[in-house]
Amino acid sequence: MVTLSQQDWQKVRVIEKAVDGRLSVSEAARLLQRSERTVQRWKRRHQSHNPAWILHGNRGRSRPWALPPELRAQVLELACGKYAGFNDSHLHQKLLEIEGLSLSRESVRRVLRAARLASPQKRRSRQYRARRERRSRMGLMVLTDASRHDWLEGRGPKLTLIGFQDDATSHILAAQFQREPENALGYLSCLYTMITTHGVPLSLYRDRHSIFQRNDPHWTVEEELAGKQLPTHAGRALEDLGIQQIPANSPQAKGRIERAWRTFQDRLVSELRLAGAATLEQANQVLAPFVADYNRRFAIPAREADNEFRRLPKGFDLARCISFRYQRTVGADHVIAFAGSSIQLPPLKSGRGYTGTKVELSHQLDGVLRIYRGDQLLLATPRPLEEHVQSRPAGRSSTPTKRKMPRIYQLGGRPALTAAT
Repeated sequence: MVTLSQQDWQKVRVIEKAVDGRLSVSEAARLLQRSERTVQRWKRRHQSHNPAWILHGNRGRSRPWALPPELRAQVLELACGKYAGFNDSHLHQKLLEIEGLSLSRESVRRVLRAARLASPQKRRSRQYRARRERRSRMGLMVLTDASRHDWLEGRGPKLTLIGFQDDATSHILAAQFQREPENALGYLSCLYTMITTHGVPLSLYRDRHSIFQRNDPHWTVEEELAGKQLPTHAGRALEDLGIQQIPANSPQAKGRIERAWRTFQDRLVSELRLAGAATLEQANQVLAPFVADYNRRFAIPAREADNEFRRLPKGFDLARCISFRYQRTVGADHVIAFAGSSIQLPPLKSGRGYTGTKVELSHQLDGVLRIYRGDQLLLATPRPLEEHVQSRPAGRSSTPTKRKMPRIYQLGGRPALTAAT
């Protein structure tokens, strides 16, 4: 038994009228929206006793390029098992590169949708925003941000990913995981990695976090005389390196690195699951090759070939620049206070004392506290690396308080003042 659709029955009726002479070939072609040659071919194939003549000879046959049922079953098994949670493009890459299955991304998508397996990527309508044009050369602007996320999906601690991305090429310049939330230590460590690997960029596009800028109303006397607040540890390092800081007014303003983190939260989470990573060390081991693969797939060439990353001058102490630095005044017994403890400073080679002078404490990324008098290293001692909050005076209100006027009384015909109550 042959089942015809309504469109097929319409073709049969029109061709029957053309065979009987009730319609011309041109009229039938116009009604069916086909060429006259096609109508003539259908007239030659017409069979009055069997309407199945209208069906194409390949109706019901599988296409020569259709995927074999065994391959479709293998794709579904991998998508539901080993690569569960991978998006369509990521799954296609793994099937091609790891499993050796030669099929297109669209074929993978059709197999998954036919099995009612939806993509884990969620789509939502976006607000209108004008995209900022990329910088023309690599190193003109670098974006930085951190992402606190359950990267290990419960297999280990919640981690924070900190990274730097070039604006002109979307190249991930440096990235690392840490257990702690977004902090100055993580940014300084990642900044050190970027500079030693690529050089010093011209500018840094970052958010308005208190890691980079002072957001408090506290002003010391020295700050009031200078007309500006002292910078944060990260802000001082960026100033000494000559990196211009550009604060973003919204997360969307630095949307390129935000979109990169979204890709990381999709693909890197799947890679960490595939590798069975459950610790910070294992996560960083997976991160390094993933960043290299990300740059190979998603980085684009800059419009201009010049590289604006600059090398540091010879003799520049980068470890001292990118560190936690504190100022102390040497006491009468050549002792300084730091983090609730007292540190005895050694004598100078000349034997002269230096009581009352200023020294700089540089707590560096290698976990060593180094104390400098100018450029002279006085003492180096191992100490656990942590950021210590500087004590600041109480904030001063910028709006003057309104004084209460005293009441005026008449005393013996003359006005008299009393204290305000």
